[in-house]
Amino acid sequence: MNYFNENKKAWEEAFEHKLPGWGEENYERLMNEHLPFFDPDLAKELEALDFKGKTAAQFCCNNGRELLSLMQLGAKEGYGFDIAENIIGQARDTAQKAGIDNCRFTACNILEIPEEYNNRFDFVMFTIGAITWFEDLKQLFSKVADCLRPGGILLIHDYHPLMNMLAMPGEPAFDEKHLNQIAYSYFRREPWIENEGMGYMSEQYVSKTFTSFSHTMSDIINAVCFSKMNVCKLNEYDYDIGLTEAYDKKGFPLSFRSEERRVGKE
Repeated sequence: MNYFNENKKAWEEAFEHKLPGWGEENYERLMNEHLPFFDPDLAKELEALDFKGKTAAQFCCNNGRELLSLMQLGAKEGYGFDIAENIIGQARDTAQKAGIDNCRFTACNILEIPEEYNNRFDFVMFTIGAITWFEDLKQLFSKVADCLRPGGILLIHDYHPLMNMLAMPGEPAFDEKHLNQIAYSYFRREPWIENEGMGYMSEQYVSKTFTSFSHTMSDIINAVCFSKMNVCKLNEYDYDIGLTEAYDKKGFPLSFRSEERRVGKE
């Protein structure tokens, strides 16, 4: 199944249906706020890393707002990659308006990032909802390892896999009086198919098909290890980072942040 091409069409269509003003004022926040677009916990973790003179990248960077925020920490260069050409266009426009001239954006399938970027990055970041767009995490993280320099860091900040078991508000299975109710299997292997636009950025409409995938925590960790990276840190949190606040502070692991290093000396 060539779901990449279909997802590319769906994302680009969603941008064409974007909510009024979506992303158009990001440059103002970049010029006037410290590390906008990161939650406080992630911001603290990023501030603890040394980016001076380093090259940073974000895979599945969307409209670039997070990578452009990261550049405040002193990285020498930044590179953003995303499959949707028009969304990457907004990233470039935001960078220009914010006066950030050391950050470049490329529209491509992440798995097809050119070999010229091998051993190029000191830091690679995936954020909210990124890895769900890849069926084969071993293939994905092998690409990350190729692009990282030895000793380079991969940071993943995402929904916890347990969230794939919970019904979201608006779904038939959601019951706000019984939030401990499980709706889906943790070990689900069939893809998620959606045709309602992309809620956080677009109006709701009958859209082209988005195809995404569930992954267990062991899927993620094993794929990292297979790709010759070491897991250095894994933290889990009882609050969601983008889907819904309905389950926050109820005892569920709802988000996680992990740090991995490519095997080899810097």
